[in-house]
Amino acid sequence: MKVIILQHDIKWACPADNHKHLKDLLMQQPKADLYVLAEMFSTGFATEPVGIAEKDGASLTWMKQMAIQLNAAIAGSVATEENGKFYNRFYFVQPDGTVTHYDKHHLFTYSGEDKRFTRGEERVVVEFRGIRFMLEVCYDLRFPVWSRNKGDYDALIYVASWPSSRVEAWKALLRARAIENQCFVIGVNRVGYDPKCEYQGGSAIIDPYGQTLASPSDFLEATAAAELDLNELEAFRKKFPVLNDADRFIIEQ
Repeated sequence: MKVIILQHDIKWACPADNHKHLKDLLMQQPKADLYVLAEMFSTGFATEPVGIAEKDGASLTWMKQMAIQLNAAIAGSVATEENGKFYNRFYFVQPDGTVTHYDKHHLFTYSGEDKRFTRGEERVVVEFRGIRFMLEVCYDLRFPVWSRNKGDYDALIYVASWPSSRVEAWKALLRARAIENQCFVIGVNRVGYDPKCEYQGGSAIIDPYGQTLASPSDFLEATAAAELDLNELEAFRKKFPVLNDADRFIIEQ
């Protein structure tokens, strides 16, 4: 499977402008099976969602349109209002119109995200073209128990707005999640500025050995592509069956 990650800038609180810009970027890319965008790709990371979070489904509609045009899956998170509650909602949209979503579980208390948003309670894995993807958002990366591979996925996707001041932690943890879970990791972080932070990217596609398969240069709006080889992954897990020795536990909500 070919995956393309888009390390992109985001215009603050302007979904229509961001849709247009991202469409231009997507249409310049070679053919792929999956295209991954950043966290809250249509607005920027908003901890005060009133007036910014979408309740009209505009970004989801746009994702569906792009998935059809590209005959590929599109993934990224959107600040969403539903029934009076706000969610940092990660959408995985397939070209046949199938939509899977994951609501961010670990809300970023340091910025007050937990004061306005409602956290999700379910781990979400979606299968697409033979590969099982677990969906996670930004701060989830710091919590390895939540992402522990139970034999139910082949790749982790992290979409993020992870500031430059902590970007080395982002890079190190992406590699750690790949190694400990014997899986591919796809991490997409934005670049540019919002009203509070600077972002330098550090996006990457990493293999189960912790090696970087593809990564754009830091600070640049750019893309990178890599092939996920499921046969290679299965051979590695069979030869070196680390997951069979993992500690058993139950996550308490």
